[in-house]
Order: sequence, then structure tokens, then C-alpha cells
Amino acid sequence: MHAVLDTMGLCRPAFAAITITGTNGKGSTTVMCETILRHAGYRVGAYTSPHLIAYNERIRIDGRNVSDDDLCAAFERIEAARGTVPLTYFEFGTIAAFDLFQAAKIDIAVLEVGMGGRLDAVNAIDSDAAIVTAVDIDHTAWLGHTREAIGYEKAGIFREGRPAICGDPNPPAIIAAEAARIGAKLLQFNRDFFVERSATEWNWRSGERLRAGLPYPSLRGDYQLFNAACALTALEMLAGRFPVTQADVREGLISGVIPGRFQVLPGRPVRVLDVAHNAQAARSLAATLKQQRIEGRTLAVIGMLKDKDIVSVIGPLAEVVDRWYPATLHTPRGATAAQLIESLAAAGVPAPARGYDDVHQAYAAAQHEATAADRIVVFGSFHTVGDILAGLGKA
Repeated sequence: MHAVLDTMGLCRPAFAAITITGTNGKGSTTVMCETILRHAGYRVGAYTSPHLIAYNERIRIDGRNVSDDDLCAAFERIEAARGTVPLTYFEFGTIAAFDLFQAAKIDIAVLEVGMGGRLDAVNAIDSDAAIVTAVDIDHTAWLGHTREAIGYEKAGIFREGRPAICGDPNPPAIIAAEAARIGAKLLQFNRDFFVERSATEWNWRSGERLRAGLPYPSLRGDYQLFNAACALTALEMLAGRFPVTQADVREGLISGVIPGRFQVLPGRPVRVLDVAHNAQAARSLAATLKQQRIEGRTLAVIGMLKDKDIVSVIGPLAEVVDRWYPATLHTPRGATAAQLIESLAAAGVPAPARGYDDVHQAYAAAQHEATAADRIVVFGSFHTVGDILAGLGKA
């Protein structure tokens, strides 16, 4: 990454940057930072992954996905610059984002880490503020099997003398240890910044600084307050260069939306789309489903990757879901419906009558069997939600 970025003059880009990692919540935090900064009048670039339908979703400039032509031109510049340096799919995309941001003369980039942090391609440039939203078990083959090991990888985005924000209410000790070792300025949720909530609004507080009477984020789920608090803390740390008003914050929280994060489709039955694919995300999804009042049953369309801990994802949702519709994901890493049925049994869930060859079949079956009082939940993977959104034309 550094070899190619240096050739392209991108190792120290002209734009400022916020880098965001976390087992869950990094996409939501990215969009909140992006929308608040855009409402404040700054030219903002956002880099996220994975995409749901079109690759262009990964790179936004001023809220718009980049075009095919711009992407292809960036890839051609990278191909010419890299020489014999091999680059992965993700590295190509990350350099393209940096290249397009530089060409667009953005003021600030909000960068979502792909996986981990320390060795992620996004971490090739030094950001002005770093956020770790949450630390839990996922991607164990690459990041380790404990929260401490995974936390070490995520703390790798911290930089000496720069803000390092952690929104995990119970962070692994390695987060603080690494911040101290690197010399980063750690700001920890419930120690350095706080959330105070009421039925209709919430406050963010850090030291003597208070933002009161804030609207709840349009992104649903109590956990979104942790993400919003992280975003506000990072922006507060950068306020000398990028001041934002209370109105900017309010408008940014209300307008920030991201497909596939407890996305509720209009009409009946209630249909919820969520990319939850690890145990922490499943717990959050289950909690939010419990808060959503319905009169009928909950029917779950599930499609997952086989290298995930499928049983730990099913567990938290077992008491919420009345009927399961397991579907095969047709990707190299996709689990089959039969494997999902085995995992349901291992989680103590009565085996459904059948599995489905793909997500669309499972979704159609759930729709056919649902009444207007029921709820259909589609979850388990970006692939699962992306397939449904593509079919609906709603991404």
C-alpha cells in the first residue's frame, strides 16, 4: 500500500481523515460523521464496505456514489503506478478511494476499516482521529479468538498525539494499553464522554462540553446512541478545524441512513432487513425486535457465510423468531440451507420443515405464509440483505 501510495503522491493526502473500526457499528458511525459534516458545509468523502448491490456504493463524494467512469479511471491510474507490486481487491478499492478523494479536493474523508485495523488497507494513511466502536468476536481466522486479541488489531488505527475514541462500554484492556503505548489521546465511553437519555431526546456530554436536546438517530436501535456518541466525540476533537453547529448535528443525526441496518420497509407485513452476522449484532437485533411491537409472528429469512459462528448468531434470536426460512448463499463462502438447519438444531431450535435454494425463494415463502399482523426479518449477511434489496430495487 505505501509503495503504491507513495508513487501516486497519496501517502500524506491533502484531506483530513477520520478512521473508524469496530466489530459492529462502524458503518453507522461513518454515515453519521459524514452527514453531520456535510450539513456543516464541508466537502466530504466516505469510504465504506462491503457494498450491498453495486461496487460504487463503497465510495461517496458529497453524498453521491462515484461513477463507473471515475472508478475505472482510478483503477487505470493505480495499475500504471503499481508496477510489480501486487494488490488485493480491497487494496485496489482503497487506493481508488484515496485517489478520487484527492482529485475531488475534499475537505475530510470518513474511512471505514474493512477488517481489523492494524493491517487493514485503510490504515495505510495517518488519520486525524480514530474510532473503535465496539470489540467482539468475529473474523477469528484473521484477528484472533479473544476480545483482547481482536482489540489489539483494532487499536492499530490509533496514532501518536491524536484522538482515539472507544465506544465499547466494556472494552478489552488492550485498547487503553495500546493507546498509552502509542501515545494516542484516548477518550473512553462512560469515562470521558457520556450519553444521557430521556423518552424523546438525548444529551452528549464530555467534560464541560454539552450537546443537549438531540434527536434520536434515524438509524434504529439503542446501540446507535453509542455510535452517535463516538461520532460527536470525534467531531468535537476536530472542532478547531471542522466546527459543526448544534443544527448541523441535529440534521445529520436525522438524515443519516444506511441500507440494511434495521431497515424497515413500508407496508404490511412489517419487513425488517438487517446485515447482522455475528453474535454481538444478533443480540442487538434481538433487542430491537423486542422493542418493535407487532401483533403476530416473526418469520426469519436467514442466509449466512459458513465461516461465521452461525450457532452464536441464531441463539439470541431463538426466543424472538417463530418460524425460520434458511436459505443457501451462492458464494464461495456461503453456507447451504442444510448447514443452517444443522446450526438451528445445535442452537436448540426445532428444525424447519425445509430449506430453500436461495434467499429469494425463502423470502417468497415467508411472504406467502405471513399475515398482515406478522413480521418478516431478513438477516445474516450483506449478501442476504443485498439480494433482497436488489430484487426490490430499494438500495
